[in-house]
Amino acid sequence: DPSSGINAEYGGNMGKDGIAIYEAVHGTADDLTAQNKGNPTALLMSGLMMLRHLELKDQADKIEAAVLETLKERKFVTGDIGGTATNPQYTAEICRKIRASS
Repeated sequence: DPSSGINAEYGGNMGKDGIAIYEAVHGTADDLTAQNKGNPTALLMSGLMMLRHLELKDQADKIEAAVLETLKERKFVTGDIGGTATNPQYTAEICRKIRASS
């Protein structure tokens, strides 16, 4: 997983009848969120799992490509993974990449 670190833990719980719950596994990191330093990667990745479960593969692939490209470039990554970007800067870069791919 290229987004390593505690803030990148995510998962899904599948139940019967197609019911599923996807989540970022770590805590809320309120102290980091208040400073715009939280890393939303785990939440985004769990969202991708949900989109795929809902058979929205194209949308998930587009978002995943933007996340992975942003992480690989390392220009707009949060401090917990060696960058200096704030959460809004990281998220804005991912959104920019998604829009550019449309």
